[in-house]
Amino acid sequence: MGVALAATLATTGCATGPDRNPKDPLKLMNRTVFKFNDMLDTYVAKPVAQFYVDYTPSPFRTAMSNFFSNLGDFSNFTNNLLQLKITDTTQDLMRIAMNSVFGIGGLIDIASPAGLPKHHQDFGLTLGHYGVPSGPYLVIPLLGPSSFRDATMWAVDWRVNPISYTDSEIRWPLYGLNFVSARTDLIGATDLLSQAALDKYAFVRDAYQQRRQYLLTGGGASTLPDYGDEGASATATPVAPNATGGSSKNLGLPSYEDPEAKSPAR
Repeated sequence: MGVALAATLATTGCATGPDRNPKDPLKLMNRTVFKFNDMLDTYVAKPVAQFYVDYTPSPFRTAMSNFFSNLGDFSNFTNNLLQLKITDTTQDLMRIAMNSVFGIGGLIDIASPAGLPKHHQDFGLTLGHYGVPSGPYLVIPLLGPSSFRDATMWAVDWRVNPISYTDSEIRWPLYGLNFVSARTDLIGATDLLSQAALDKYAFVRDAYQQRRQYLLTGGGASTLPDYGDEGASATATPVAPNATGGSSKNLGLPSYEDPEAKSPAR
């Protein structure tokens, strides 16, 4: 985080001029960090996640996903409480109690079939709830898309995660397994993104900002769309390449090209 902020200060003002995106004034730095993260994901994170899919049974992966989701409800509970959302706070507390007791420590999701929705809250959304602006878009090394406001959630929400209070020999393996489990859930999404003719940086940036705005304005119990079977590459019907050399129409995504990319960064 310190590296990201230092680089931000060093590059402020680099992306200026008529093509400058007011929501992404640090585009030059962000693109560089995005490329680094994307390369790390391509050659490290995704192969590890695919290995996890190929060599662990599906019930085990589901149990791990449920377990970490249950731990995530502690953050949802805390932030809904800070936002004075009493109904959501009560539902989060009931989810934690039901899944921890009857779901064997969260390995089985009992609460969702019982009608208790899963919320998605963090400290960045709590600040936004009270009127704190998001600030410039920011890509953080290893952590990915964020903003100046949302970057605070990594430091704050970490404190309400029970894993943070375990011994280091337990904490770091659990964090690693949590990362692999989360990356596994996104294999279909990233395969879909890679197959489409996209400016990946601009697409991820816009999707992130729209998703955060949606959560901020009341979509906290929403779920992600179905990107395909877990661990399986999304498939597309072959079509003639479009003007940019891709074939995204049959993937359900627009042919996305960042207009800013046509002009050299200044």
